[in-house]
Amino acid sequence: MSEQQATPGLEWAAARGMGALAEKMDLRWVEFSVDRCVATMPVEGNTQPVGLMHGGAYVVLGESLGSMAANLHAGPGRLAVGVDINATHTRSATSGLVTGVCTPIHLGRSVTVHEIVITDDQGRRCSTVRITNMIKDLPAGT
Repeated sequence: MSEQQATPGLEWAAARGMGALAEKMDLRWVEFSVDRCVATMPVEGNTQPVGLMHGGAYVVLGESLGSMAANLHAGPGRLAVGVDINATHTRSATSGLVTGVCTPIHLGRSVTVHEIVITDDQGRRCSTVRITNMIKDLPAGT
């Protein structure tokens, strides 16, 4: 494990940035390491017309967490890109914050798989997201 992987924390995530979509949806990092990433997102502003958290918003939270965790694992000179994602929504948040907790299922040299459990303010599971990322070397000079 490289030193960047061992001690990056929230500073690494902040330096890398989370991307325009995650920023627009007001995703906020709480904890960040190879073994566990946590972020929150408000329900307000991320709902369907009937006031429920949009299923796509759960997926954005899950993909943001899983992709960033995979890129931290990949290390310098390498890039993780999503190749598969799925989500099962089991409850609808209607207010407050949702929290995503991302943990690795598999951390390989060329593939990672992460599970992201998203809960509401009462700790009830709302969605379970699983993402697979492929890790590749960055082109020379990047």
